[in-house]
Amino acid sequence: MEPLDDARTDAYLRRLGAVRPERATGGSLRELHLLHLRTVPFENLAIHLGEEIALTRDALFDKIVTAGRGGICYELNGGFAELLGTLGHRVELLQARVYGKDGGPGIPYDHLALRVDGRWLADVGFGEHSTYPLDLDETGEQKDPGGVFLVRAAGDGTEGDLDVLRDGVPAYRLETRPRALADFRTGAWWHSTSPESGFTRGPVCSRITEDGGRITLRDRTLIATSADGDRTEEELATDDEVRAAYRGEFGIVLDRLPVALHPRP
Repeated sequence: MEPLDDARTDAYLRRLGAVRPERATGGSLRELHLLHLRTVPFENLAIHLGEEIALTRDALFDKIVTAGRGGICYELNGGFAELLGTLGHRVELLQARVYGKDGGPGIPYDHLALRVDGRWLADVGFGEHSTYPLDLDETGEQKDPGGVFLVRAAGDGTEGDLDVLRDGVPAYRLETRPRALADFRTGAWWHSTSPESGFTRGPVCSRITEDGGRITLRDRTLIATSADGDRTEEELATDDEVRAAYRGEFGIVLDRLPVALHPRP
């Protein structure tokens, strides 16, 4: 992975509100992981704006840093991988299949996650997930502000695969063989076009808040969840209110609003 130049690295760190670490450590990884989740939203707006999801290092940097946007897993973890690699971490891209409500895993290359320094599972692109990287060497439960996590060998005995569970519920099946960013293009295409993908059914934008809660805009509903789990919902009546929420809560300025590609029934 070719490192970012100094100007791009500094710009990415400014986007996160971070200072350049003196060296790559588990502690600096935790800090960058948290800041990424707070400042760069998980959002699928490109799908509903007719924009291309391009998985190249320049496109990811331009979207996340230059344009001040977020993205879906391939974009967020792809961009984060470039930053971490530049800062001295050893980063590998892993493919995962997300468990659905029926209990079965999704399509191949359903999700992109990161193995960092051979030990840490970093994931800033899964929406509600762990606030900090998970320890792949830990066989017991891992308590995190985002829940209680468990990383274990795949339940069906698939050699080398891991199941990642949150609060006792399987989140995704992780394959441990390293992949290239280009390998995920088919998954990105499917998620951005298929009526069967949850991403095409309506726009969503979400991030962790500074007090440990979460703010989400789903279609026209603004949802605020506190760190204690208290939840409020507000229906935004006008386009101006929706634009103001994107701008005020996520720093995203839109000249037009996203329209659901395949609207929810």
